[in-house]
Amino acid sequence: MTREKPGQFPYTRGIYEEMYKKRLWTMRQYAGFTSASETNKRFKYLLKNGVTGLSVAFDLPTQIGFDSDDPMSEGEVGKVGVPITSNQDMLNLFQDIPLGDVSVSMTINATAAIVLANYIVTAEKQGTSISQLNGTIQNDILKEYISRGTYIFPAKHSLRLVTDIFEFSSTHIPRWNTISISGYHIRESGSTAAQELAFTFADAICYIETALERNLNLETFGQRLSFFFNSHNDFLTEISKFRAARKLWSTILNERFGVTNEKILKCRFHTQTGGSTLTAQQIDNNVVRTTVQAMSAILGGTQSLHTNSRDEALSLPTDDSVTLALRTQQILAHESGITKHPDPFGGSYVVEELTDKLVNEAMDIISKIDELGGTVSAIESGWIQSEIAKSAYDYQLKIDSGEKIIVGVNKYEEDEESDPNLQKISESLVSDQINSVKKFKKNRDNNYVKKVLKNLESKCKSTENLIPSIIDCVKSDCTLGEITQTMKSVFGEYQPLG
Repeated sequence: MTREKPGQFPYTRGIYEEMYKKRLWTMRQYAGFTSASETNKRFKYLLKNGVTGLSVAFDLPTQIGFDSDDPMSEGEVGKVGVPITSNQDMLNLFQDIPLGDVSVSMTINATAAIVLANYIVTAEKQGTSISQLNGTIQNDILKEYISRGTYIFPAKHSLRLVTDIFEFSSTHIPRWNTISISGYHIRESGSTAAQELAFTFADAICYIETALERNLNLETFGQRLSFFFNSHNDFLTEISKFRAARKLWSTILNERFGVTNEKILKCRFHTQTGGSTLTAQQIDNNVVRTTVQAMSAILGGTQSLHTNSRDEALSLPTDDSVTLALRTQQILAHESGITKHPDPFGGSYVVEELTDKLVNEAMDIISKIDELGGTVSAIESGWIQSEIAKSAYDYQLKIDSGEKIIVGVNKYEEDEESDPNLQKISESLVSDQINSVKKFKKNRDNNYVKKVLKNLESKCKSTENLIPSIIDCVKSDCTLGEITQTMKSVFGEYQPLG
Protein backbone atom coordinates (compact mmCIF):
# COMPACT_ATOMS: atom_id res chain seq x y z
CA MET A 1 0.00 0.00 0.00
CA THR A 2 1.27 3.49 -0.88
CA ARG A 3 2.62 5.56 2.02
CA GLU A 4 1.89 8.79 0.19
CA LYS A 5 -0.94 10.92 1.60
CA PRO A 6 -3.26 13.31 -0.26
CA GLY A 7 -1.75 16.75 -0.55
CA GLN A 8 1.84 15.49 -0.59
CA PHE A 9 4.32 15.45 -3.50
CA PRO A 10 4.00 13.98 -6.12
CA TYR A 11 0.25 14.43 -5.45
CA THR A 12 -0.80 11.07 -6.88
CA ARG A 13 -3.51 10.90 -4.23
CA GLY A 14 -4.76 14.45 -4.74
CA ILE A 15 -3.52 18.02 -4.55
CA TYR A 16 -5.36 18.80 -1.31
CA GLU A 17 -5.23 16.93 1.97
CA GLU A 18 -9.00 16.86 2.49
CA MET A 19 -10.14 17.28 -1.13
CA TYR A 20 -13.95 17.59 -1.37
CA LYS A 21 -14.55 17.46 2.39
CA LYS A 22 -13.78 21.20 2.46
CA ARG A 23 -14.81 22.26 -1.03
CA LEU A 24 -16.58 20.50 -3.88
CA TRP A 25 -15.42 20.66 -7.46
CA THR A 26 -16.76 23.49 -9.67
CA MET A 27 -19.89 22.24 -11.44
CA ARG A 28 -19.94 23.53 -15.00
CA GLN A 29 -22.25 22.91 -17.95
CA TYR A 30 -20.93 23.78 -21.41
CA ALA A 31 -23.37 26.05 -23.25
CA GLY A 32 -23.67 28.22 -26.34
CA PHE A 33 -26.02 28.34 -29.33
CA THR A 34 -27.90 30.58 -31.80
CA SER A 35 -26.94 34.00 -30.42
CA ALA A 36 -25.49 35.75 -27.41
CA SER A 37 -28.96 36.65 -26.12
CA GLU A 38 -30.24 33.07 -26.40
CA THR A 39 -27.12 31.73 -24.69
CA ASN A 40 -27.53 34.33 -21.93
CA LYS A 41 -30.94 32.81 -21.18
CA ARG A 42 -29.36 29.34 -20.88
CA PHE A 43 -26.63 30.71 -18.58
CA LYS A 44 -29.22 32.24 -16.26
CA TYR A 45 -31.20 28.99 -16.30
CA LEU A 46 -28.09 27.01 -15.34
CA LEU A 47 -27.13 29.43 -12.56
CA LYS A 48 -30.67 29.22 -11.18
CA ASN A 49 -30.39 25.42 -11.12
CA GLY A 50 -27.11 25.29 -9.22
CA VAL A 51 -24.24 25.55 -11.68
CA THR A 52 -21.22 27.01 -9.88
CA GLY A 53 -19.26 28.02 -12.99
CA LEU A 54 -20.15 28.91 -16.57
CA SER A 55 -18.50 27.27 -19.56
CA VAL A 56 -18.83 28.97 -22.95
CA ALA A 57 -19.04 27.10 -26.25
CA PHE A 58 -18.29 29.25 -29.32
CA ASP A 59 -19.57 28.62 -32.83
CA LEU A 60 -17.19 27.50 -35.57
CA PRO A 61 -16.84 30.92 -37.27
CA THR A 62 -15.80 32.48 -33.96
CA GLN A 63 -13.30 29.68 -33.38
CA ILE A 64 -11.57 30.20 -36.72
CA GLY A 65 -11.81 33.98 -36.95
CA PHE A 66 -14.81 34.84 -39.14
CA ASP A 67 -17.61 37.31 -38.42
CA SER A 68 -21.21 36.08 -38.49
CA ASP A 69 -21.90 38.00 -41.71
CA ASP A 70 -18.87 36.60 -43.56
CA PRO A 71 -19.79 34.33 -46.51
CA MET A 72 -17.41 31.73 -45.01
CA SER A 73 -19.71 31.55 -41.96
CA GLU A 74 -22.83 30.60 -43.90
CA GLY A 75 -24.61 27.61 -42.38
CA GLU A 76 -22.43 27.58 -39.25
CA VAL A 77 -23.53 30.64 -37.29
CA GLY A 78 -24.75 29.66 -33.83
CA LYS A 79 -24.81 25.95 -34.63
CA VAL A 80 -22.23 24.48 -32.21
CA GLY A 81 -21.82 27.46 -29.92
CA VAL A 82 -22.42 31.16 -29.44
CA PRO A 83 -21.31 33.62 -32.16
CA ILE A 84 -19.09 36.47 -30.92
CA THR A 85 -18.35 39.03 -33.62
CA SER A 86 -18.23 42.29 -31.67
CA ASN A 87 -18.04 43.45 -28.09
CA GLN A 88 -21.78 44.02 -28.25
CA ASP A 89 -22.19 40.25 -28.58
CA MET A 90 -20.05 39.70 -25.48
CA LEU A 91 -22.05 42.32 -23.56
CA ASN A 92 -25.27 40.53 -24.54
CA LEU A 93 -23.80 37.16 -23.56
CA PHE A 94 -23.18 38.28 -19.98
CA GLN A 95 -26.04 40.73 -19.56
CA ASP A 96 -27.08 40.85 -15.86
CA ILE A 97 -24.37 38.30 -14.98
CA PRO A 98 -21.72 40.12 -12.90
CA LEU A 99 -18.36 38.83 -14.07
CA GLY A 100 -16.70 39.56 -10.75
CA ASP A 101 -18.97 37.02 -9.06
CA VAL A 102 -18.84 34.00 -11.38
CA SER A 103 -16.07 31.76 -12.70
CA VAL A 104 -16.19 31.59 -16.51
CA SER A 105 -14.39 29.06 -18.67
CA MET A 106 -14.09 29.80 -22.39
CA THR A 107 -13.27 27.03 -24.85
CA ILE A 108 -11.45 29.02 -27.51
CA ASN A 109 -7.96 28.66 -28.96
CA ALA A 110 -6.91 30.26 -32.25
CA THR A 111 -8.85 33.44 -31.44
CA ALA A 112 -8.33 33.22 -27.66
CA ALA A 113 -6.53 36.57 -27.45
CA ILE A 114 -9.43 38.34 -29.19
CA VAL A 115 -12.12 36.65 -27.11
CA LEU A 116 -10.21 37.37 -23.89
CA ALA A 117 -9.89 41.03 -24.94
CA ASN A 118 -13.66 41.15 -25.46
CA TYR A 119 -14.20 39.59 -22.04
CA ILE A 120 -11.90 42.16 -20.39
CA VAL A 121 -13.66 45.08 -22.09
CA THR A 122 -17.05 43.65 -21.09
CA ALA A 123 -15.97 43.38 -17.45
CA GLU A 124 -14.76 46.98 -17.50
CA LYS A 125 -18.06 48.16 -19.00
CA GLN A 126 -19.86 46.30 -16.19
CA GLY A 127 -17.74 48.20 -13.68
CA THR A 128 -15.78 45.13 -12.62
CA SER A 129 -12.06 45.41 -11.90
CA ILE A 130 -10.33 42.95 -14.22
CA SER A 131 -7.96 42.05 -11.38
CA GLN A 132 -10.98 40.30 -9.81
CA LEU A 133 -11.83 38.15 -12.84
CA ASN A 134 -11.81 34.43 -12.10
CA GLY A 135 -11.93 31.79 -14.79
CA THR A 136 -10.06 30.11 -17.63
CA ILE A 137 -9.32 30.67 -21.31
CA GLN A 138 -8.44 27.41 -23.07
CA ASN A 139 -5.73 29.02 -25.24
CA ASP A 140 -4.27 25.61 -26.17
CA ILE A 141 -3.36 25.91 -29.83
CA LEU A 142 -1.03 22.90 -30.08
CA LYS A 143 -3.84 20.39 -29.65
CA GLU A 144 -5.63 22.09 -32.55
CA TYR A 145 -2.80 21.08 -34.87
CA ILE A 146 -2.81 17.61 -33.31
CA SER A 147 -6.46 16.69 -33.18
CA ARG A 148 -9.13 19.31 -33.67
CA GLY A 149 -8.25 21.52 -36.61
CA THR A 150 -9.51 24.97 -35.58
CA TYR A 151 -6.15 26.63 -36.11
CA ILE A 152 -5.42 29.80 -38.09
CA PHE A 153 -1.78 30.91 -37.87
CA PRO A 154 1.50 28.97 -38.16
CA ALA A 155 2.74 27.49 -34.88
CA LYS A 156 5.42 30.14 -34.26
CA HIS A 157 2.92 32.99 -34.31
CA SER A 158 0.26 31.04 -32.44
CA LEU A 159 2.73 30.34 -29.63
CA ARG A 160 3.52 34.06 -29.51
CA LEU A 161 -0.17 34.80 -28.85
CA VAL A 162 -0.36 32.10 -26.18
CA THR A 163 2.66 33.60 -24.44
CA ASP A 164 1.27 37.14 -24.80
CA ILE A 165 -1.74 35.98 -22.77
CA PHE A 166 0.56 34.48 -20.12
CA GLU A 167 2.50 37.74 -19.83
CA PHE A 168 -0.45 40.14 -19.87
CA SER A 169 -2.56 38.10 -17.46
CA SER A 170 0.24 37.77 -14.91
CA THR A 171 0.21 41.55 -14.50
CA HIS A 172 -3.41 42.51 -15.13
CA ILE A 173 -5.65 39.52 -14.31
CA PRO A 174 -3.62 37.51 -11.78
CA ARG A 175 -6.53 35.24 -10.74
CA TRP A 176 -7.14 34.14 -14.33
CA ASN A 177 -6.08 30.69 -15.57
CA THR A 178 -4.19 31.59 -18.73
CA ILE A 179 -4.39 28.19 -20.41
CA SER A 180 -6.27 24.92 -20.12
CA ILE A 181 -3.91 22.43 -21.73
CA SER A 182 -6.30 19.93 -23.21
CA GLY A 183 -6.07 16.19 -23.48
CA TYR A 184 -9.83 16.07 -23.98
CA HIS A 185 -9.81 16.59 -27.73
CA ILE A 186 -6.80 14.32 -28.15
CA ARG A 187 -8.81 11.52 -26.51
CA GLU A 188 -11.89 12.38 -28.58
CA SER A 189 -9.76 11.87 -31.71
CA GLY A 190 -9.06 8.30 -30.65
CA SER A 191 -5.96 8.31 -28.47
CA THR A 192 -5.39 5.87 -25.63
CA ALA A 193 -5.35 7.05 -22.01
CA ALA A 194 -1.54 6.97 -21.95
CA GLN A 195 -1.34 8.97 -25.19
CA GLU A 196 -3.79 11.52 -23.81
CA LEU A 197 -1.48 12.10 -20.86
CA ALA A 198 1.74 12.10 -22.87
CA PHE A 199 0.65 14.43 -25.66
CA THR A 200 -0.99 16.83 -23.20
CA PHE A 201 2.11 17.13 -21.05
CA ALA A 202 4.37 17.34 -24.11
CA ASP A 203 2.28 20.35 -25.17
CA ALA A 204 2.66 21.81 -21.68
CA ILE A 205 6.43 21.41 -21.84
CA CYS A 206 6.46 23.31 -25.13
CA TYR A 207 4.39 26.18 -23.68
CA ILE A 208 6.74 26.50 -20.71
CA GLU A 209 9.85 26.43 -22.88
CA THR A 210 8.36 29.09 -25.19
CA ALA A 211 7.51 31.32 -22.24
CA LEU A 212 10.97 30.89 -20.74
CA GLU A 213 12.51 31.92 -24.07
CA ARG A 214 10.53 35.16 -23.66
CA ASN A 215 12.11 35.55 -20.21
CA LEU A 216 8.80 35.09 -18.40
CA ASN A 217 9.08 33.92 -14.79
CA LEU A 218 7.90 30.34 -14.31
CA GLU A 219 7.32 31.12 -10.63
CA THR A 220 4.63 33.57 -11.78
CA PHE A 221 2.99 32.21 -14.95
CA GLY A 222 3.33 28.60 -13.77
CA GLN A 223 0.76 29.15 -11.04
CA ARG A 224 -1.99 29.77 -13.61
CA LEU A 225 -1.44 26.74 -15.83
CA SER A 226 -4.35 24.30 -15.77
CA PHE A 227 -5.40 21.15 -17.63
CA PHE A 228 -8.49 19.66 -19.25
CA PHE A 229 -8.95 15.89 -19.41
CA ASN A 230 -11.47 13.45 -20.81
CA SER A 231 -13.26 10.78 -18.80
CA HIS A 232 -14.15 7.61 -20.72
CA ASN A 233 -15.95 4.41 -19.82
CA ASP A 234 -13.13 2.26 -18.40
CA PHE A 235 -13.84 3.13 -14.78
CA LEU A 236 -10.63 2.03 -13.05
CA THR A 237 -8.34 3.09 -15.90
CA GLU A 238 -9.79 6.60 -15.86
CA ILE A 239 -9.41 6.94 -12.07
CA SER A 240 -5.82 5.79 -12.47
CA LYS A 241 -5.24 8.22 -15.35
CA PHE A 242 -6.14 11.23 -13.21
CA ARG A 243 -3.86 9.99 -10.43
CA ALA A 244 -1.07 9.43 -12.97
CA ALA A 245 -1.58 12.94 -14.38
CA ARG A 246 -0.74 14.55 -11.06
CA LYS A 247 2.33 12.38 -10.55
CA LEU A 248 3.55 13.02 -14.10
CA TRP A 249 3.12 16.78 -13.96
CA SER A 250 4.80 17.32 -10.61
CA THR A 251 7.66 15.02 -11.63
CA ILE A 252 8.18 16.73 -14.99
CA LEU A 253 8.19 20.18 -13.41
CA ASN A 254 10.54 19.14 -10.62
CA GLU A 255 13.03 17.13 -12.68
CA ARG A 256 12.97 19.06 -15.99
CA PHE A 257 12.48 22.62 -14.75
CA GLY A 258 13.66 22.46 -11.14
CA VAL A 259 10.33 23.64 -9.73
CA THR A 260 9.78 23.25 -5.98
CA ASN A 261 6.88 25.70 -5.52
CA GLU A 262 3.85 23.64 -4.48
CA LYS A 263 1.41 26.03 -6.18
CA ILE A 264 3.02 25.20 -9.50
CA LEU A 265 3.64 21.49 -8.89
CA LYS A 266 -0.03 20.76 -8.22
CA CYS A 267 -1.82 19.64 -11.38
CA ARG A 268 -5.21 21.39 -11.41
CA PHE A 269 -7.64 20.12 -14.04
CA HIS A 270 -11.15 20.29 -15.42
CA THR A 271 -12.81 17.10 -16.66
CA GLN A 272 -15.53 16.54 -19.22
CA THR A 273 -17.24 13.22 -19.71
CA GLY A 274 -16.50 11.58 -23.06
CA GLY A 275 -18.49 13.04 -25.92
CA SER A 276 -17.28 10.37 -28.33
CA THR A 277 -18.71 7.65 -26.07
CA LEU A 278 -22.26 8.97 -26.46
CA THR A 279 -24.51 7.06 -28.86
CA ALA A 280 -27.35 8.24 -31.08
CA GLN A 281 -29.03 4.89 -30.44
CA GLN A 282 -30.91 4.43 -27.12
CA ILE A 283 -29.88 7.85 -25.85
CA ASP A 284 -31.04 7.16 -22.29
CA ASN A 285 -28.05 4.81 -22.02
CA ASN A 286 -25.88 7.94 -22.22
CA VAL A 287 -27.09 8.98 -18.76
CA VAL A 288 -25.53 5.80 -17.34
CA ARG A 289 -22.31 6.29 -19.30
CA THR A 290 -22.02 9.89 -18.12
CA THR A 291 -22.63 8.89 -14.49
CA VAL A 292 -19.87 6.27 -14.59
CA GLN A 293 -17.48 8.74 -16.20
CA ALA A 294 -18.35 11.50 -13.73
CA MET A 295 -17.66 9.13 -10.85
CA SER A 296 -14.24 8.35 -12.34
CA ALA A 297 -13.43 12.06 -12.49
CA ILE A 298 -14.54 12.67 -8.90
CA LEU A 299 -12.79 9.60 -7.50
CA GLY A 300 -9.75 10.70 -9.52
CA GLY A 301 -9.77 14.13 -7.88
CA THR A 302 -10.90 16.64 -10.53
CA GLN A 303 -11.22 20.34 -9.63
CA SER A 304 -13.99 21.06 -12.13
CA LEU A 305 -16.48 18.90 -14.04
CA HIS A 306 -18.84 19.06 -16.99
CA THR A 307 -21.29 16.22 -17.50
CA ASN A 308 -22.53 15.61 -21.04
CA SER A 309 -26.24 15.44 -21.75
CA ARG A 310 -28.14 12.39 -23.00
CA ASP A 311 -29.03 13.89 -26.40
CA GLU A 312 -25.65 15.35 -27.42
CA ALA A 313 -24.94 12.66 -30.00
CA LEU A 314 -27.89 14.12 -31.93
CA SER A 315 -27.99 17.83 -31.13
CA LEU A 316 -27.14 20.53 -28.64
CA PRO A 317 -28.84 19.62 -25.34
CA THR A 318 -32.32 20.77 -24.33
CA ASP A 319 -33.02 22.49 -21.00
CA ASP A 320 -34.36 19.21 -19.60
CA SER A 321 -31.31 17.23 -20.71
CA VAL A 322 -28.79 19.72 -19.35
CA THR A 323 -30.67 19.85 -16.05
CA LEU A 324 -30.47 16.06 -15.72
CA ALA A 325 -26.74 16.21 -16.49
CA LEU A 326 -26.28 18.82 -13.75
CA ARG A 327 -28.43 16.85 -11.30
CA THR A 328 -26.13 13.88 -11.92
CA GLN A 329 -23.23 15.90 -10.53
CA GLN A 330 -25.31 17.18 -7.63
CA ILE A 331 -26.46 13.69 -6.64
CA LEU A 332 -22.90 12.38 -6.75
CA ALA A 333 -21.79 15.36 -4.66
CA HIS A 334 -24.47 15.26 -1.99
CA GLU A 335 -25.91 11.74 -1.90
CA SER A 336 -23.26 9.21 -2.95
CA GLY A 337 -20.85 9.67 -0.04
CA ILE A 338 -17.82 9.39 -2.33
CA THR A 339 -16.74 12.94 -1.49
CA LYS A 340 -16.01 12.03 2.14
CA HIS A 341 -12.73 10.25 1.40
CA PRO A 342 -9.79 11.72 -0.58
CA ASP A 343 -8.57 9.18 -3.15
CA PRO A 344 -10.60 6.26 -1.77
CA PHE A 345 -9.02 3.85 -4.30
CA GLY A 346 -5.51 4.70 -3.14
CA GLY A 347 -3.77 1.49 -2.07
CA SER A 348 -5.88 -0.74 -4.33
CA TYR A 349 -3.37 -3.02 -6.05
CA VAL A 350 -5.32 -2.72 -9.32
CA VAL A 351 -5.46 1.09 -9.29
CA GLU A 352 -1.87 1.50 -8.08
CA GLU A 353 -0.64 -0.88 -10.80
CA LEU A 354 -2.66 0.91 -13.50
CA THR A 355 -1.42 4.29 -12.25
CA ASP A 356 2.23 3.24 -12.45
CA LYS A 357 1.68 1.66 -15.87
CA LEU A 358 0.16 4.86 -17.27
CA VAL A 359 2.97 6.98 -15.80
CA ASN A 360 5.62 4.77 -17.41
CA GLU A 361 3.87 4.56 -20.80
CA ALA A 362 3.35 8.32 -20.92
CA MET A 363 6.96 9.03 -19.97
CA ASP A 364 8.16 6.72 -22.77
CA ILE A 365 6.04 8.64 -25.31
CA ILE A 366 7.32 12.01 -24.04
CA SER A 367 10.89 10.72 -24.42
CA LYS A 368 10.10 9.78 -28.02
CA ILE A 369 8.80 13.30 -28.67
CA ASP A 370 12.00 14.71 -27.19
CA GLU A 371 13.99 12.54 -29.62
CA LEU A 372 11.93 13.95 -32.51
CA GLY A 373 12.93 17.49 -31.52
CA GLY A 374 9.98 18.45 -29.33
CA THR A 375 6.25 18.87 -29.73
CA VAL A 376 6.19 21.27 -32.68
CA SER A 377 8.56 19.05 -34.67
CA ALA A 378 6.50 15.97 -33.79
CA ILE A 379 3.35 17.76 -34.99
CA GLU A 380 4.91 19.12 -38.18
CA SER A 381 6.24 15.68 -39.10
CA GLY A 382 2.76 14.21 -38.51
CA TRP A 383 4.06 11.67 -35.96
CA ILE A 384 1.65 12.56 -33.15
CA GLN A 385 -1.35 12.64 -35.50
CA SER A 386 -0.32 9.28 -36.95
CA GLU A 387 -0.05 7.66 -33.51
CA ILE A 388 -3.55 8.84 -32.59
CA ALA A 389 -4.95 7.65 -35.93
CA LYS A 390 -3.50 4.16 -35.34
CA SER A 391 -5.11 3.97 -31.89
CA ALA A 392 -8.47 5.18 -33.23
CA TYR A 393 -8.34 2.61 -36.03
CA ASP A 394 -7.53 -0.23 -33.63
CA TYR A 395 -10.42 0.78 -31.36
CA GLN A 396 -12.88 0.92 -34.27
CA LEU A 397 -11.77 -2.53 -35.47
CA LYS A 398 -12.63 -3.93 -32.04
CA ILE A 399 -16.12 -2.41 -32.24
CA ASP A 400 -16.67 -3.63 -35.79
CA SER A 401 -15.60 -7.16 -34.88
CA GLY A 402 -17.73 -7.23 -31.73
CA GLU A 403 -14.69 -7.63 -29.46
CA LYS A 404 -15.63 -4.29 -27.91
CA ILE A 405 -19.32 -4.12 -27.02
CA ILE A 406 -21.18 -0.82 -27.26
CA VAL A 407 -24.62 -1.38 -25.78
CA GLY A 408 -27.36 -0.46 -28.23
CA VAL A 409 -24.91 -0.16 -31.13
CA ASN A 410 -23.34 -3.57 -31.82
CA LYS A 411 -25.27 -5.53 -29.18
CA TYR A 412 -28.68 -5.29 -27.51
CA GLU A 413 -29.97 -3.20 -30.38
CA GLU A 414 -33.58 -2.03 -30.52
CA ASP A 415 -35.83 -0.55 -33.16
CA GLU A 416 -36.09 3.14 -32.40
CA GLU A 417 -39.77 4.15 -32.21
CA SER A 418 -39.49 7.91 -32.64
CA ASP A 419 -37.09 10.81 -32.59
CA PRO A 420 -36.57 12.34 -29.15
CA ASN A 421 -37.39 15.97 -28.46
CA LEU A 422 -34.23 17.79 -29.62
CA GLN A 423 -32.90 21.32 -29.26
CA LYS A 424 -33.65 23.31 -32.41
CA ILE A 425 -31.64 26.24 -33.71
CA SER A 426 -33.93 29.08 -34.81
CA GLU A 427 -32.92 30.15 -38.31
CA SER A 428 -34.77 33.45 -37.85
CA LEU A 429 -32.73 34.24 -34.74
CA VAL A 430 -29.56 33.32 -36.63
CA SER A 431 -30.63 35.76 -39.37
CA ASP A 432 -31.18 38.40 -36.69
CA GLN A 433 -27.61 37.81 -35.48
CA ILE A 434 -26.19 38.27 -38.98
CA ASN A 435 -28.26 41.40 -39.59
CA SER A 436 -27.21 42.88 -36.25
CA VAL A 437 -23.55 42.48 -37.26
CA LYS A 438 -24.16 44.26 -40.55
CA LYS A 439 -25.94 47.08 -38.72
CA PHE A 440 -23.11 47.30 -36.18
CA LYS A 441 -20.51 47.69 -38.91
CA LYS A 442 -22.55 50.32 -40.72
CA ASN A 443 -23.13 52.54 -37.69
CA ARG A 444 -19.60 52.71 -36.23
CA ASP A 445 -16.75 55.06 -37.14
CA ASN A 446 -15.22 52.95 -39.91
CA ASN A 447 -12.36 55.37 -40.59
CA TYR A 448 -11.23 55.05 -37.00
CA VAL A 449 -11.60 51.26 -37.20
CA LYS A 450 -9.17 51.23 -40.15
CA LYS A 451 -6.71 53.37 -38.23
CA VAL A 452 -6.73 51.11 -35.17
CA LEU A 453 -6.39 47.98 -37.28
CA LYS A 454 -3.42 49.54 -39.07
CA ASN A 455 -1.78 50.07 -35.69
CA LEU A 456 -2.40 46.42 -34.82
CA GLU A 457 -0.76 45.39 -38.10
CA SER A 458 2.31 47.41 -37.15
CA LYS A 459 2.42 45.79 -33.69
CA CYS A 460 2.20 42.33 -35.26
CA LYS A 461 5.42 43.10 -37.14
CA SER A 462 7.14 44.00 -33.86
CA THR A 463 7.91 41.84 -30.83
CA GLU A 464 5.55 43.73 -28.52
CA ASN A 465 2.81 42.02 -26.53
CA LEU A 466 -0.31 42.20 -28.72
CA ILE A 467 -3.00 42.01 -26.03
CA PRO A 468 -3.14 45.79 -25.30
CA SER A 469 -3.48 46.53 -29.03
CA ILE A 470 -6.20 43.91 -29.42
CA ILE A 471 -8.05 45.44 -26.45
CA ASP A 472 -7.81 48.84 -28.18
CA CYS A 473 -9.30 47.27 -31.31
CA VAL A 474 -12.21 45.82 -29.35
CA LYS A 475 -12.88 49.16 -27.63
CA SER A 476 -12.83 50.83 -31.05
CA ASP A 477 -15.57 48.50 -32.40
CA CYS A 478 -13.31 46.30 -34.52
CA THR A 479 -14.77 42.84 -35.04
CA LEU A 480 -13.21 39.47 -34.35
CA GLY A 481 -12.98 38.75 -38.08
CA GLU A 482 -11.27 42.05 -38.82
CA ILE A 483 -8.73 41.60 -36.04
CA THR A 484 -8.03 38.04 -37.21
CA GLN A 485 -7.63 39.12 -40.84
CA THR A 486 -5.20 41.85 -39.80
CA MET A 487 -3.03 39.37 -37.92
CA LYS A 488 -3.32 36.87 -40.77
CA SER A 489 -1.98 39.47 -43.22
CA VAL A 490 1.26 39.51 -41.20
CA PHE A 491 1.47 35.97 -39.81
CA GLY A 492 0.04 33.97 -42.72
CA GLU A 493 -1.93 30.75 -42.36
CA TYR A 494 -0.94 27.30 -41.12
CA GLN A 495 -0.74 24.69 -43.88
CA PRO A 496 -0.84 21.09 -42.60
CA LEU A 497 1.05 18.29 -44.31
CA GLY A 498 -0.75 16.71 -47.23
